[in-house]
Amino acid sequence: MYNSLLATLIAVADCGSFTKAAERLYISPTAVMKQINALEKHLDLKLLDRTATGVRLTAAGTVIDQDARFLIDYSNKSVASAKMAARAEQTTFRVGTSLLNPAKPFMDLWYRVNRYFPDYKLHLVPFEDDHEGIITELSRLGEKFDFLIGVCDSRTWLSHCNLLPLGRYRKMIAVSREHRLAQKPLIRLEDLYGETLMMVKKGDSGTNDMIRAYLSKYHPQIRLEDTPPFYDMSVFNRCAETGNVLLTLECWTEVHPALVSIPVDWDYTISYGLLYSLNPTGDVRRFVETVEKNVL
Repeated sequence: MYNSLLATLIAVADCGSFTKAAERLYISPTAVMKQINALEKHLDLKLLDRTATGVRLTAAGTVIDQDARFLIDYSNKSVASAKMAARAEQTTFRVGTSLLNPAKPFMDLWYRVNRYFPDYKLHLVPFEDDHEGIITELSRLGEKFDFLIGVCDSRTWLSHCNLLPLGRYRKMIAVSREHRLAQKPLIRLEDLYGETLMMVKKGDSGTNDMIRAYLSKYHPQIRLEDTPPFYDMSVFNRCAETGNVLLTLECWTEVHPALVSIPVDWDYTISYGLLYSLNPTGDVRRFVETVEKNVL
């Protein structure tokens, strides 16, 4: 990070002679003289006065010597700090977090296995639940963050990341707090007759496609309205504003303050788990294997 010839100047200034400086630097006196000559030529300054009894710094040489010592010390500290930062980065797991994909389930998982990673720290990386941008976020697993905890029954999602299943969430129904069904402890499908049920459009989620097919065949009295393939806050807002009902999950009960989520008299659930890169690093792979061995 600095001109290496400055170290030769400092050695000569400290030793008072080319010969003694050469012994310190483990090079020949001739090489020391050549390096000093090269530095003087490069700076267009006379740095040393040569005398019969040795050498001493000129006024210009004194300035360069003092500043060179500072520069070398500063450079060494900078390199040391950079190496520490590099080591810290190598022992940090970056965890994505958002409103619909919060980091808390990862934290619960972390405290069960962190003894196997004593030198590792966590860094939370927030991102937006934007149905148009979520695929871009997933494609940055391994670059922007190492892990997400998310619901994943999406063929599109699984083409961009690996999934370690951790459990399942129940499929529920969300309604506005003023809705006629809001006080019910359990929803029967007959309760939804005449209602418009919002759910993701057909084709990306196997579980949602099964629910859609079942409702269309056995409960046609329930109108179905397509949402984008991935939920974001706009979907919850539309539910609250229109009075429609929304197919949701038990993990999203607190997402929108104007909505309440109610269990349904069915057995539909959806998988959630640890999402990570298709090409994980060694430490990410080791974390996944540790979870598989000690948690699942």
